[in-house]
Amino acid sequence: MATCRDRLAAVEAEESSSCQGYSGVEVVLSSDPATPAPLCPHGPTLLFVKVNQGKEETRRFYACSACRDRKDCNFFQWEDEKLSGARLAAREAHNRSCQPPLSRSQCVERYLKFIELPLSERKFCQSCQQLLLPDDEEKHREHQVVGDVSITQLKRPSKLLYPLENKKTNAQYLFADRSCLFLVDLLSNLGFRRVLCVGTPRYSQFYMEDSFCHYNMFNHHFFDGKAALEVCKTFLQEDRGEGVIMVTDPPFGGLVEPLAVTFKKLIAMWKEGHSQDNSQKELPIFWIFPYFFESRICQFFPSFCMLDYQVDYDNHALYKHGKTGRKQSPVRIFTNIPPNRIILPIEEGYRFCPLCQRYVSLENQHCEHCNSCTSKDGRKWNHCFLCKKCVKPSWIHCSICNHCALPDHSCKGPRDGCFICGELDHKRSTCPNISTSKKVNKAVRKQKQRKSNKMKMETTKGQSMNHTSVTRKKKRRERTHQYLCS
Repeated sequence: MATCRDRLAAVEAEESSSCQGYSGVEVVLSSDPATPAPLCPHGPTLLFVKVNQGKEETRRFYACSACRDRKDCNFFQWEDEKLSGARLAAREAHNRSCQPPLSRSQCVERYLKFIELPLSERKFCQSCQQLLLPDDEEKHREHQVVGDVSITQLKRPSKLLYPLENKKTNAQYLFADRSCLFLVDLLSNLGFRRVLCVGTPRYSQFYMEDSFCHYNMFNHHFFDGKAALEVCKTFLQEDRGEGVIMVTDPPFGGLVEPLAVTFKKLIAMWKEGHSQDNSQKELPIFWIFPYFFESRICQFFPSFCMLDYQVDYDNHALYKHGKTGRKQSPVRIFTNIPPNRIILPIEEGYRFCPLCQRYVSLENQHCEHCNSCTSKDGRKWNHCFLCKKCVKPSWIHCSICNHCALPDHSCKGPRDGCFICGELDHKRSTCPNISTSKKVNKAVRKQKQRKSNKMKMETTKGQSMNHTSVTRKKKRRERTHQYLCS
């Protein structure tokens, strides 16, 4: 999986160029529910399969759902692998040792004691990123400690915590004040009273048990078990589910598929609090993600649309609003709220398109041929009459490929798309030819296995013949030696 910065640098090439000998790893969503996934320190693992263009390696394996670098979580297990009792016990012990030092109830207990302290005694250790009680001060004497922690600071933990910087595990990029204010005002104007924020790690020590759950969004796992799940369910179903919205800002390197499965489970949880009359309603969602994931997100959530609003971050060099060309922030808001209800700030260069009935960026011009404001990245796109659609301004129509692409693209090899049939409108996991592909791959594997066994037999036979020949030559030399010496 690539980070958003990596994807941003290569997205135009990915979309326009060929993909020669491409291979990768995909998550398998249709695993057997009767067989629970093994656990790593981050909860249930996910099932993956290695794939190549036109074929798949069918031996599947389990790996961590949260970490894409084996250095951060080295869990690996073949799907059909049988583990001994000793290995399972060792794994359970390792998982327990990797859990946070304080449970949720201990965090709550410490928080209640902390807010009762006078202001002069409220201290926060920046070295350990921890609220300190008087009994803790001796252990942190040599650390960098901040004093006089106010209630206002406690309500904004991101002002106290240092953002994590491991891009492959849990990097944290914080919304700029501009984006924060826009989102807060928008939620208020739309009438929402409660917000389920999915993706707020390390805030456990700042919230009570009824307002925070330690949760893995990639596998829908509540680390504190059924009690935490009930807290989330109660929050979603309060007032029969009215007035609540889910806002999520997942890691941009995360796979869309497991995120979509998790969000659908949260939607189903919300729907349980509705009557049958409201079964068609949807949990309102703001999913904040880069624009080039639009097709993947809309594949799982057809009711979603992408807003033109550019979300930017304080502590990221690339994701800044107001820059031009490719330097603009690629981060957008995907939502199932009708776009005509969402007003984007005119003072920042957004305008209302009466034909599309939504706000768009200033450079996003309405195309009369597509009957839509077609730009996705903030630049003005051009209509290609041969492709019958609008394309990026840096693309030209290639007569060899018969589609628009970058001028220096390669015309060779199969185009990026489904690993089985090569079509661009779906992935391998939803390919209608997947059953045929598996049968073919199985037959090919059997043929290779027979060939391999035959080669082994022939090699063994050859080695036996060679051994016999060497023995005969040795005996012949011995007889010759005895004859010469006699």
